[in-house]
Amino acid sequence: MSAPSASLYVGELDPTVSEAMLFEIFNMIGPVASIRVCRDAVTRRSLGYAYVNYLNTADGERALEQLNYSLIKGRACRIMWSQRDPALRKTGQGNIFIKNLDEQIDNKALHDTFAAFGNVLSCKVATDEHGRSKGYGFVHYETAEAAETAIKAVNGMLLNDKKVYVGHHISRKERQSKIEEMKAQFTNIYVKNIDPEVTQEEFLQLFEPFGEITSAVLQTDDEGKSRGFGFVNFHTHEEAQKAVDALHDSDVHGRKLFVARAQKKAEREEELRKSYEQAKMEKMSKYQGVNLYIKNLEDDIDDERLRQEFEPFGTITSAKVMRDEKGSSKGFGFVCFSSPDEATKAVADMNNKMIGSKPLYVSLAQRREVRRQQLESQIAQRNQIRMQQAAATGIPGGYMNSPMYYPGPGAYPPPGGRGMMNYGQPNMLPPRPRYPPNGQVPGMPLPAPYGQAPPQAYGSMPGYPRAPRPPQAGRAPPPTDPSAPAPNGAAPRPAGAQGAPATRPPAGAASPAARAPAAGARPQQPPRGPAPAAGQAPAPTAAPTGDVPTITAAALANASPMEQKQMLGEVIYMKIAPAQPELAGKITGMLLEMDNTELLHLLEAPDAMNAKVNEALAVLHEFTQNTDKPAESK
Repeated sequence: MSAPSASLYVGELDPTVSEAMLFEIFNMIGPVASIRVCRDAVTRRSLGYAYVNYLNTADGERALEQLNYSLIKGRACRIMWSQRDPALRKTGQGNIFIKNLDEQIDNKALHDTFAAFGNVLSCKVATDEHGRSKGYGFVHYETAEAAETAIKAVNGMLLNDKKVYVGHHISRKERQSKIEEMKAQFTNIYVKNIDPEVTQEEFLQLFEPFGEITSAVLQTDDEGKSRGFGFVNFHTHEEAQKAVDALHDSDVHGRKLFVARAQKKAEREEELRKSYEQAKMEKMSKYQGVNLYIKNLEDDIDDERLRQEFEPFGTITSAKVMRDEKGSSKGFGFVCFSSPDEATKAVADMNNKMIGSKPLYVSLAQRREVRRQQLESQIAQRNQIRMQQAAATGIPGGYMNSPMYYPGPGAYPPPGGRGMMNYGQPNMLPPRPRYPPNGQVPGMPLPAPYGQAPPQAYGSMPGYPRAPRPPQAGRAPPPTDPSAPAPNGAAPRPAGAQGAPATRPPAGAASPAARAPAAGARPQQPPRGPAPAAGQAPAPTAAPTGDVPTITAAALANASPMEQKQMLGEVIYMKIAPAQPELAGKITGMLLEMDNTELLHLLEAPDAMNAKVNEALAVLHEFTQNTDKPAESK
């Protein structure tokens, strides 16, 4: 490269490697400007590679020389200059392909072998999901001349007692066009459904009339008996095509032969996969917009009753209530109409209709993959909103997956903004919960100024009350009397500072504390004690042990749509938190996608709530299993 940048690509990383680990390693070479570990947008799992930016190019060159193929958490990392311009990668100039490599040859051994012929930009041995070599690799040189020299010197040579092939790298698109050309000019044919009594001589005589045969093999088992299939290779494509046209579906010894172009196993599997996908898409398009999903069914509703409920809307081709192995209803089913208009009308009229004691949920049926994609997009959208809110409030580390910026000597961190980690300002408070301190939602710690420890230890399970700690020796316990003096001369803080947001009375009006509460109004909370001194953790606040508040349909109707979801979410969270402290937030978010009337029903019916929680847990478990597979490295 004529003028390499100070940005390095670091690949083959363990999924647990973080920016902090990389900073400790690469900062030993020279001052690091920024580090970014690339992660999946939805699961936040590492993709196995990162970018390290140095303040000057000389440090990047030393890191490439000294740290390339060094072990990070037991795996040899692969370092190269970051190629911002994709033209060099896409043209393939200077890129060579090596195959028939010994399993013991890794990235470093391959690099050491080919570095003698020129400057190597990147070098990689292809591996499977278990890290084992696939027997081939790639070396990208800076110049085409170096690649030519390497091909002439190493092609046909022995590496670890194995003869290797070295040639120019051919892009997948070019390889695919050559494969298609070879398919059209095939000479090798595959024959199956052969009678076991047919001998090798009879098999050969069957194909001799169609042209010159270079080889013919009838496959046999260990005992020498025919396995019923074989291969015949002709001298020319025309002869092979003639044999396929004449003998396919012909009757030989009472059996119909199958004669076609010979295919590799991977090619056959690809064709079968495509045909399966095509059949699946045809089935989906056939039932698109006409198949309805109905849940919240009473246990005594059967197929006939389900059909009767939906018959007024059109012609029903099928109606089924899903049941378990004992024959008990699972509480949901499917109804398929003959036209999309009928299905749309049924959704509009039957959704939220009371059948028995439950409101029905009716919507167009979706495949599991589609539902999972929607769930992932909803999670990603919520994460994005939270990140934006956290970045706006200046919470440390609020912007997830942001590169870590490190100041150089005598420098300051760059100003906060999109794409970089924000550093919180002293005394900046995070967003406050809806409830005041004594009515605090379980698991939501009281906010504290940046630089002070929160009341609840990081990582503790929300929803469980914590026992108060005994006062440390030499330190007075926090006073409970509002009039008591604060330690170190700190002035007491009003209740609005850390509880619910304090409302400012209009000019000339009496303060809220001076007014008596209206009839039926919620009594005001007593003022909190004084704030702890700087560097001193405040006393822990136990989670409330009172009953969970209830919400009526009338109270819900008087609130705005946003407040309705917030009110429902707070009560649902308080109901779920004791049983599922770690997942209560996620489960609450999933349940809030449901209709408000159905959520009210869940709050009134504990069994229905438990069923929905179990259903959400199953979805989260399945999602976690799918995302725990190691991400494919670059």
